[in-house]
Amino acid sequence: MKKLFAEFFGTFWLVFGGCGSAIFAAAFPELGIGFAGVALAFGLTVLTMAFAVGHISGAHFNPAVSLGLWAGGKFEGKDLLGYIIAQLIGAIAAAGGLYLIVSGKSDFVDIGGFAANGYGDLSPGGYSMTSALVAEFLLTAFFLLIILGSTNERAPKGFAPIAIGLGLTLIHLISIPITNTSVNPARSTSQALFAGGEFTSQLWLFWVAPIAGAIVAGLIHKALFDKE
Repeated sequence: MKKLFAEFFGTFWLVFGGCGSAIFAAAFPELGIGFAGVALAFGLTVLTMAFAVGHISGAHFNPAVSLGLWAGGKFEGKDLLGYIIAQLIGAIAAAGGLYLIVSGKSDFVDIGGFAANGYGDLSPGGYSMTSALVAEFLLTAFFLLIILGSTNERAPKGFAPIAIGLGLTLIHLISIPITNTSVNPARSTSQALFAGGEFTSQLWLFWVAPIAGAIVAGLIHKALFDKE
């Protein structure tokens, strides 16, 4: 139960901090943090919560990460469902908190894109479904390689959260213009549920591509890098 609560709070913080920075601060007149600020915010959420609760749950905060660690032989299959449910609940709760805040703005009309992920007309840069699939697959695969490598018993101790947080920052610097960056089905689901419309119909891609990339990376690490 402690592990599930850790995953809930960690995923909540990831969505609240990362998506919150995109919703409230990215384009704030004259003082907005822009893409670089949002990328850093996502990285900082993972870095801080990995230090805070990583020793309890392993700091997955992401269904694709849990499945990738399982494929790499670093996570028990019997725990997968509980972790994924806790992550989804944490992400949706965070999106609910963001909605309550944004709907209290004096000139509020609707929530718009709500930092949701999309391709085609919903891509910030107008990138196609194929572009989104390739980007999400590759970036999640490399994210898992970073996670598995930095947490390996032969890696320097105590630095994994820094590598993982900076890795996620780099991923966002690359792909915010492509898909608004998912690499996390829970983060995509929570925002799509509130944004609605086409964002919901495109949600499948942000489950399929990250999970496929994570599983492939887990198998690669297990086969090539796990042992001496």
